[in-house]
Amino acid sequence: MFRDRHEAGERLAEELAATQWQNPLVLAMPRGGVPVAAPVARRLGAPLDVVVARKIPVPGSPEVAVGATTYEGPPIFNRAALDRLGLTEDGLADAVAVEQGEARRRVELYRGGAPEPDVRGRDVIVVDDGLATGMSARAALGHVRENGAASLVLAVPVRAPDADPTDLCDRVVAIEVPAGFRAVGEWYTDFTQVGDHEVRRLLTSG
Repeated sequence: MFRDRHEAGERLAEELAATQWQNPLVLAMPRGGVPVAAPVARRLGAPLDVVVARKIPVPGSPEVAVGATTYEGPPIFNRAALDRLGLTEDGLADAVAVEQGEARRRVELYRGGAPEPDVRGRDVIVVDDGLATGMSARAALGHVRENGAASLVLAVPVRAPDADPTDLCDRVVAIEVPAGFRAVGEWYTDFTQVGDHEVRRLLTSG
């Protein structure tokens, strides 16, 4: 469906350019969302920054997420998953602290000590390379909304049909919503992992 994240970003930028934006700001979700967001920011003439959200994993199963958090929280949880697995929010407090610490580390690394951009009164577009469960996106959107964005849009090249966090933003833009969705990486020919160095290069080359 997409050759790589850059090509996906170019196609997403084409889609988003049809809207009139007021003082837009593009916030990428690292690491994979940054190469997608870079062409979007260039096309819209908008600054590019990051909003870092981390998944909260099931103890002993790091690939299975039951929630997500930004560096300052509060965390959000999939209540049905917690009940199904017999987990509680209090029991996951240590995992939340670890992920908030990692989110804080990444924010500091990617921004180089610069302050968080002021979203008040701006049209903010949060970009990722795809949406599977939507937990990380929900944490990121909640963080931006609380900080006073005038309008908030989530933009992704591809998403699962049931991953639709429109309750936390004004609109979700997705180029493709395939019925057979299983994983984001299946919809890219090249889904090579993005490293911290590449994230910083894209953010500073703006």
